[in-house]
Amino acid sequence: MIHRKETAEVLSRLAELDAAGRRAALATVVRIAGSAYRRPGAKFLVEETGDTLGSVSGGCLEADVREIARGVMAGGAPRLLHYDTGSGDDTVWGLGLGCEGQVEVFVQPASEGPLADLAPRLRELLAGEEALVLATVLDDDAPAPPPHPILLLPTGGEAEGSLGTAELDRLAAETARARLASGRSGIETVGGRQVFFDVLRAPRHLLILGAGDDARPLAGYAADAGFRVTVADHRPALLAPGRFPAAIAAVRARPEEEAAPELDRLLTEPLAPRALAVVKTHSLARDREWLRRLLAAGLSYVGLLGPRGRTEALLAELGVEGDPRVFGPVGLDLGADGPRQVALAIVAELLAFLNGREPRHLAERREAIHAG
Repeated sequence: MIHRKETAEVLSRLAELDAAGRRAALATVVRIAGSAYRRPGAKFLVEETGDTLGSVSGGCLEADVREIARGVMAGGAPRLLHYDTGSGDDTVWGLGLGCEGQVEVFVQPASEGPLADLAPRLRELLAGEEALVLATVLDDDAPAPPPHPILLLPTGGEAEGSLGTAELDRLAAETARARLASGRSGIETVGGRQVFFDVLRAPRHLLILGAGDDARPLAGYAADAGFRVTVADHRPALLAPGRFPAAIAAVRARPEEEAAPELDRLLTEPLAPRALAVVKTHSLARDREWLRRLLAAGLSYVGLLGPRGRTEALLAELGVEGDPRVFGPVGLDLGADGPRQVALAIVAELLAFLNGREPRHLAERREAIHAG
C-alpha cells in the first residue's frame, strides 16, 4: 500500500523534473534478508542537484546510494548494489552498521531510458484502482536495445513494454500474474534472466464518517500511511476547502439519504471489500445509520469512536451483536489522549488489521520484522 503511494509521488516528481529539463536516477530495494528497514519495492529518487525523495533504508545506505545514483544519471549503466549490514568493521564498504541484514538495491536512470518511456502510462494506472506489476531485468547481459519494464494489469490486460524478446515477455507475464496473486514483490529467474517484479497492489480506501476537528489528524495520518481517504459529513462548513489536504476527498452526505457519487462508488462492488471505515459523527443516531449502511455494503472493518457500552448498544439496536467486523472502541490501547494521539492509535490498528498482525512490542518478536 505504501509502495504504491511512494511510487506515485516519485513519478509525479519525475514529471516536474522532465518539464524543467533536469536529470534523476531511481534506486529500488529489490531483495532483503535478515534485518532490513524497507521491503522490496521501496524507492529512493536522486536528483542531479542531490535532492532526494523516498528511502531505501532507515538512513544507513542513502548517502552511498546517492553517490552511485549521481554517477548512473551522468551516463553510467544501471547498477545492482549489494549491501551487507552486519556487525563486522568491514561490512558495507567499511560502514560497519551492525544491523545484521542484507539489502540489494537496483539503481537506474529515471529521466531517460525505459523507465522514463513508461512513466506517463504508469502514472495513469497508479491513479486508478487496478493492481499492477512492473518487471525489470536486473542482470548486466541485457540484449540490445536495452530491456524495457513490463506492465501487467490484473484483469488479464495486455502487457506494455518489453523485456527484450517475445518469449521472455510471455514468461514474465505468467510470473507477474502469480506475483499479483501473492501480493509480494521480489526477484525471480525467468528465461535465464534475473527479473525484479514490483507488485503495486490495488489501493485501500479509508472512509471517515464525520468531519469534526478530530477527523483532521486521522485523515492526515491515514493518507501518509498510504490510504486513499474520503471524509463525509452533512455539514458543509466542516468540509470547507482548506480543512483537509487536497489529496483527501471531502463529500457532503447523510447516512439516511442517497450518498454522494464519490461515496456510493466506494460502498459498492468492487471497491467496498477494499474499503475500511471509521465512524465518528458524535451523534448516536447518525453513527447507527452509518454503521447499518457500512455493514450492509460489506466492509470488512468498521471502527466506532466511543466507549464499549455505546458500541454494544448500537450493535444491539441493529441486531448484529458480536459482529467481528466492528471495532469499538476503535484503535489500539496506547494510552492515547487527545485527537492526534487517538488518530495514531486508530491508524496503528488499521495497519495491524490489514497486515494480519497481532499488535505487540517489536522487542517481543523473535522472527524478522518483515517475515510473514
